[in-house]
Amino acid sequence: MGTVWELDFYSRPVLDENQKKLWEVLLCEGLVDSQTDSAQTFRYSQFVPSSEVNSITLKGAIEAAIAEATSQGIMPPSRIRFFRYQMQNMILRGCEEAGVPARPSRRTMALHEWLRDRNQSVYPQMEGYTTAPSPSVAAPPPNPQPLPDALLGQKWAFVTLEAAAFADLPEWDIGFGETFPLADLVANTPIPGLLIFSPRATALAAWMSGLEIAYWRIEAGKNPAIVLETGATDSWILAGLPNAKLLSEAQAFEAAKARASQVHFIGVQTSPESESFAGFWLLQELPLG
Repeated sequence: MGTVWELDFYSRPVLDENQKKLWEVLLCEGLVDSQTDSAQTFRYSQFVPSSEVNSITLKGAIEAAIAEATSQGIMPPSRIRFFRYQMQNMILRGCEEAGVPARPSRRTMALHEWLRDRNQSVYPQMEGYTTAPSPSVAAPPPNPQPLPDALLGQKWAFVTLEAAAFADLPEWDIGFGETFPLADLVANTPIPGLLIFSPRATALAAWMSGLEIAYWRIEAGKNPAIVLETGATDSWILAGLPNAKLLSEAQAFEAAKARASQVHFIGVQTSPESESFAGFWLLQELPLG
């Protein structure tokens, strides 16, 4: 997988001397396994005046962050994730010019945690702080696509594990996948999950590993379905919910996600009897904006 960093480049709730909002570049190491301590990950921040918001400035910030990380013995990123759909052209260009591949992703747990902290304890202490909302451009509405026929799972099941069960996650037999620490959940918190069973489990897991999996959710309406959200705006139909019983069970799992701070998981196996995973992803639906 290499070293994954997460990036944000956006305006902050702080006005400069010209009453223009300050912008900021944030770069941090991502959380890609259950053993990562977010408090020990590398972080870099740089404020930018609104008149200098461009890919050249971003390239310079990325290069400065990499230089600082390298001086501390920290591996530079092999790729960068970012979640802001409305900034993707500038971010992709800046990362390309800095020589680091970038991908839109809603799997930015470390960045979300850092932004939440800065919104609570950093920006309000700065001169020029304002409560006026930042302008935002919404991503296009989801348009779930069917999975390629060759990758459809033959069976699936809702399952639940307590948070404590993930303590030995590094010892699980997993092919493709990604996890993160569950430090903020008490041990007996039920974590809902979805298991997909397919004789083509390895091919399905390999395909999913290239999607920047964010979370799965229930699509209600005329044709209820389990939908996998990936990248910045992509959606895939994992399975239909053709009757009221399945829909009710699915909605119960959505409620369980809410009680578990939106943490859940998805696994891919060859059969219900398998003790290994062709793919396993720990997930969290984040309120990114």
